[in-house]
Amino acid sequence: MKNAVSRNQVVRLFAHQVAVLALLVAVGFQTPLLYSQGGNPDQPATPNSESALTPKPDPMLPAMTPEEAGDLHMARRRYQAAIEAYSRVPTRTAAVWNKIGMAHQQMFALAEAKKSYEASLRLNPKNPDVLNNLGTVYYAIKDYGAAEKLYRKALKLSPKSALIYKNLGTDLLAENKFKRGWESYQEALTLDPQIFERLSQFRVEEPTPTEKRGAMNYYLAKTYARAGKSDRAIDCLRRAIEEGFTDRKKIMADVEFASLHGLTAFQDLFAESRGR
Repeated sequence: MKNAVSRNQVVRLFAHQVAVLALLVAVGFQTPLLYSQGGNPDQPATPNSESALTPKPDPMLPAMTPEEAGDLHMARRRYQAAIEAYSRVPTRTAAVWNKIGMAHQQMFALAEAKKSYEASLRLNPKNPDVLNNLGTVYYAIKDYGAAEKLYRKALKLSPKSALIYKNLGTDLLAENKFKRGWESYQEALTLDPQIFERLSQFRVEEPTPTEKRGAMNYYLAKTYARAGKSDRAIDCLRRAIEEGFTDRKKIMADVEFASLHGLTAFQDLFAESRGR
């Protein structure tokens, strides 16, 4: 009977860990540039009670380690609680420092996130995910040159990462390097045709001025148009116009948009923009 109970506990623990992993993937745990707050997307999660900080124990499961508890808090978007749990890990590995950095970044504590990512890289300087994460911090503080260097270093280690190409493209556009930024966007879409749709629910590029976001959406529209995704292209053009990209002549002259001219949605967009 004791052996049967022990096996059941192991099975339940394994199932619990698999569920936590699935939740982490669902909230973009590997990519802290993607701020997923839960509830109001413009506000970081802020636990307001002791019960919110501590998961209820299951008497049928063995006790979680501090790192497992931190992972569970991250999956539930309780970032301060996650930091507290990770801080109790006896020996902080590069992976733990990276997780602490992500939790800080989700709360917009960029200085603390930067310190944590740097601590992770001191232990493992060739982790492309952490290099990417640190790049997003530099992007957020508008040090676009430093961010670009980190993204390129990460790509040398992980040349097939659509996410890093996407982040590099966004950074290059912020630097007004429009042609190279657009090329990076195209590479990201080639590697992962769903990369922009999959990330669209998240809050990105908060520090970027409105006129920069307009240009970014314009080049994203070009990327979709070239890939034959007309609906997505028109949606991005609409956002570009709403965010300050008003060069109608450029839009009409751009060869990537030639295939859209006859579409009712494209014509309606321009009719709407005349009244702005």
